[in-house]
Amino acid sequence: MELFTERGYEQTTVADIAAHAGLTERTFFRHFADKREVLFPVGTWFHDLFVEPVAAAPDDISPIGAVTRALATAAKTMEAEPGRENARARHRIVASNPDLLEREVGKLAGVAAAIAAAQRGRGVEEPAASLTAELCIAAFRVAFERWVADGETRSLGELIEESLEGIAAAVA
Repeated sequence: MELFTERGYEQTTVADIAAHAGLTERTFFRHFADKREVLFPVGTWFHDLFVEPVAAAPDDISPIGAVTRALATAAKTMEAEPGRENARARHRIVASNPDLLEREVGKLAGVAAAIAAAQRGRGVEEPAASLTAELCIAAFRVAFERWVADGETRSLGELIEESLEGIAAAVA
């Protein structure tokens, strides 16, 4: 993040990243396919923040209740690690590069599809499974963008609650 922030994403090379981390380029490529991967969560960490709470939700919880739980879990985790400042820096880097932004949108679409599958695994029928999954990602994206904005002090959890309230008001 430091190098991308100081030099810009395009001007930072894998050699720069490896040297900054005290690694060889070969070691870097054992962990990442390319420098883009440094900006995206390794493995299923981000995906699991949303999918596991939905999949584990009790049967008596509504589809929207299941995604609300997932959003609360994601907010708590992201506020603690990586935290607002790291998320803010990453967001600026991703938002400034169309290829990275496209990758981010694609990853969020994949998470929405996985949430929908988890909903269906709970017995939620279509279109409710897909609609609640998409609402979950929409609420998260709006809240996250607000959370990383300069000067914002409210928690991600508070902003997610506002997003969900905004969705409820919009469909009322």
